[in-house]
Amino acid sequence: MARKKKPLPILENVTIEAVAAEGKCLFHWNELVVFVPFCVPGDIVDVQIRRKKHSFAEGEVVRFIEYSKVRATPFCQHFGVCGGCKWQNLPYEEQLKFKQQQVFDQLHRIGKVKLPEFRPILGSVRTQEYRNKLDFGCANKRYLTKEQFENEELKDVPAIGFHITGAFDKILPIEKCWLMDDLHNQIRNEVRDYAIANGLSFFDLRAQIGLLRDVIIRNSASGEWMVIFQFHYDETGGQQEAFDLMKHIADKFPQITSLMYLDNQKCNDTIGDQEILVFKGKDHIYELMEDLKFKVGPKSFYQTNTEQAYHLYSVAREFAFMPIENGELRIENYDYPQEQQANLLQKQDLHSNHNSQFSILNSPLIYDLYTGTGTIANFVARQARQVIGIEYVPEAIEDAKINSEINGIDNTLFYAGDMKDILNDDFIAEHGRPDVIITDPPRAGMHPDVVKTILRAAPERIVYVSCNPATQARDLQAFDEQYEVIAVQPVDMFPHTPHVENVVLLTKRQEN
Repeated sequence: MARKKKPLPILENVTIEAVAAEGKCLFHWNELVVFVPFCVPGDIVDVQIRRKKHSFAEGEVVRFIEYSKVRATPFCQHFGVCGGCKWQNLPYEEQLKFKQQQVFDQLHRIGKVKLPEFRPILGSVRTQEYRNKLDFGCANKRYLTKEQFENEELKDVPAIGFHITGAFDKILPIEKCWLMDDLHNQIRNEVRDYAIANGLSFFDLRAQIGLLRDVIIRNSASGEWMVIFQFHYDETGGQQEAFDLMKHIADKFPQITSLMYLDNQKCNDTIGDQEILVFKGKDHIYELMEDLKFKVGPKSFYQTNTEQAYHLYSVAREFAFMPIENGELRIENYDYPQEQQANLLQKQDLHSNHNSQFSILNSPLIYDLYTGTGTIANFVARQARQVIGIEYVPEAIEDAKINSEINGIDNTLFYAGDMKDILNDDFIAEHGRPDVIITDPPRAGMHPDVVKTILRAAPERIVYVSCNPATQARDLQAFDEQYEVIAVQPVDMFPHTPHVENVVLLTKRQEN
């Protein structure tokens, strides 16, 4: 007979000590670190231990005894269940402090390289309605909280919303999300109401049946809106029902300038390998940044916080071009006191005359790795002799070429393919040794072969833009023998989440 597991305890009157990874907090118990979500340092709580390992445990707050003085009131009705904005209960200035510390800890602990003094994190201009894209899943069964589970009327009710960790086949229904302009809420809720009223089937991920599978909504600084429906037709059809839904949405929301759709018969919701068709309008929208215009298609990657993307790319551009004196970058524009973060919108003209603001030495040849739709490449092209961009997604590269064309930029070249296969010694011999490499890899960081090729190419500067300081730190260690870090600038792209971007400037070590 199997031994019964000892029930896990409830710990009473516990004080939450600090912020931890992934938006959780922590405290210590019997020489273990216990991680708990949806609380803040200083909260006094009772915690039910849910999982216990040798060196750590995970718990859940079952009662708040006393709230911390360092606390904000969450503004979203879905907070605590959704999991998307885990830091809504932290004041934004506190979020920035923890993100700055997160970058510092990861670069020091993982990178183990000599680092300069970090620049103050650039807080987001907006902390609500800052996203330009959201992706909503559709499911024939909604996710139910413990309180809702006993309500028979809610069981087997379809939903449009966000996936919940640990419940891959269920969707948390979202009534209002605060991360994007409110029009997206109106569109999503109208899709839900029309589908239920007209008996459209919602997708069953386990059985792989159901018409309505996913809805992607994008908008841009130019005022355009894109909606992409992901359907799943079956043997009896479903196309006419899908067309009727899209016609209804197009008529109801004339703001939509690009209404698109696809029939996805795969087991997953990725659309990179799918044919996407236009139902009404164009197959793209345009984003604006400074005096540049960027075409964004349904498969294009574009930073989801448009206003912060401007500041992120401005940092990358200054790191690429600003003069270095005595091993330090001469840069002043981004040393903002925290109390000025709310006024960043008023400072967006700092770079409007960027041609005269930068010291350009020998008009450098720049390689832009993981270029996406060529946003950074085109953003820096006017100060460069030539910019060569490389990206895995062919459609994004085609958009990058168009972006150069529509902006009158003729000194860019773009190549599509796997980075480790394209960026090799022969490629560099053909196109020239870069003076500057700007790299903006995915969360996994750079492939070791790419790092080795960069080291052999030996550019004077490497500007490393990262959405994951942990993998960035790992790559910095690989560069350390030949390069030193001379500037670090964290940038917050995602308020109310633990995610943070970071830009690092590396320069070649001087030979003794």
